[in-house]
Amino acid sequence: MTITGNIIDIRNKTIFHGTITVVDGVIQSVVPVAGESTQYLLPGFVDAHIHIESSMLVPSEFAKMAVVHGTVATVSDPHEIANVMGMEGVEYMIENGNTVPLKFNFGAPSCVPATTFETAGATLDVADIETLMKNPEVLYLAEMMNYPGVLFEDKMVLEKIATAHRYGKPIDGHAPGLRGADAKKYIAAGISTDHECFTKEEALDKLAFGMKILVREGSAAKNFSALVDLIPEYADRMMFCSDDKHPDDLLEGHINQLVSRAIAKGHDLYDVLQVACINAVEHYGLSVGLMKVGDPADFIVVDDLKTFEVKQTYINGNLVADHGKCTFTTREARVINNFNTSLKSVSDFQITSDKSEMQVIKAIDGEIVTETFWAKVKDDNSIVVSDTERDILKMTVVNRYEDQAPAIGFINNFNLKSGAIASCVGHDSHNIIAVGVDDASIARAVNLIIENKGGISAVSNKVEHVLALPVAGIMTNADGPTVAAQYLEIDNMVKKQLGTRLAAPFMTLSFMALLVIPQLKLSNLGLFDGKNFEFTPLFR
Repeated sequence: MTITGNIIDIRNKTIFHGTITVVDGVIQSVVPVAGESTQYLLPGFVDAHIHIESSMLVPSEFAKMAVVHGTVATVSDPHEIANVMGMEGVEYMIENGNTVPLKFNFGAPSCVPATTFETAGATLDVADIETLMKNPEVLYLAEMMNYPGVLFEDKMVLEKIATAHRYGKPIDGHAPGLRGADAKKYIAAGISTDHECFTKEEALDKLAFGMKILVREGSAAKNFSALVDLIPEYADRMMFCSDDKHPDDLLEGHINQLVSRAIAKGHDLYDVLQVACINAVEHYGLSVGLMKVGDPADFIVVDDLKTFEVKQTYINGNLVADHGKCTFTTREARVINNFNTSLKSVSDFQITSDKSEMQVIKAIDGEIVTETFWAKVKDDNSIVVSDTERDILKMTVVNRYEDQAPAIGFINNFNLKSGAIASCVGHDSHNIIAVGVDDASIARAVNLIIENKGGISAVSNKVEHVLALPVAGIMTNADGPTVAAQYLEIDNMVKKQLGTRLAAPFMTLSFMALLVIPQLKLSNLGLFDGKNFEFTPLFR
């Protein structure tokens, strides 16, 4: 195969008209030739940190959507399914990913469960990490979320880190807000990346100590604007990632969108493409081509260098996407799951208190960190209830792995005026999480999830919607565009009928049980202070 166009040489910061010759999936020559072309050839895009599970799609269906936008590879942390299914879940992702051309590059989840303050479906111990490190298809130790464990030198945490070092594999970080001496100690343990910076100052602190910084722009957490202007000085130490991407957003674009936005801000083309195409490949040692002789023929074709709308995507010399259409087919993925809780009654979500104030989680649109404040209790015959006028709504986390009394909290900034929403995508243990204006609506939304053994749901006075996620309760084996359409329908219901103003209400909801992200969250065991890393009372 030969293809001719304007070849972008990112390293040498030049563009020349030339021809690429590919034999058996490998680039045999890159030769300048006379002529002109309206198309540009460049290495494919890499998402440097993503949880495929958050797309609600199995890897093979995710791949069909991603390649259309020029993504040839991901650095994929199977942390979500590991919290549900353990080693079986990690093996499932690798197996399914291998059925399609996209290069997934899975890591070994380092924190399963993420904390001891919640109930997960599985545990990965040091011996499991050792087993995964031996697997040549596992390329790195995935995000070390237990940064307090690193700082306080927890034995198991340090053993997991040491195991990765012994096998010569990189270690990903996860340390939101960590600065100064604590950041220095965390990085000194050999942790090489962080995707959790939400301010430029935090990123600069970590860069100063030798860490590489990922610019994250997902469906909920959006840090692009805060970090993108670091590119001119640190282009060799930054990467783009999405972390978590819902199917409707993936339908619109992927890393190509970040490239286009960075260029629109006036950043140098070659710096931006180094961040998007090269740095992850070199940092993780990915078997992904960079358009050099001897490389796998992984590259893309675009018509202009502003929108970066992808015309064609090639992986290992095969055309995998052509003018907005994926060219390969998939087979239906098998279903695995771990779900064992019974239907709930309205009374399960009722809570009483003789206290006058309660601690409230404040969700922040576009962020996964939260704030907290104290508010007066509203009750109805001694039962504490939601207050839609103050936008203080009842929230619950329900153990999906065994029958247990639901945990109850209260949250601000969801702005629901009626009904409730629920999801079994609840980072990181993926218990059922719900928010609603009344206990009956919450019970209905939760029970839709239980009846389907996973999914997302929304209920109003007149309508019930559920998107079933039968694979581990967090993914579906249906095709991406169908899932995207179903998700858009339920998302629109929540925004137009129930009243939320959040850009991605289900993605925001999914992070309200993520205890390792400050400040206040709710697990199935109770209200949790992520700053002091301890349970905290709901009432005072």
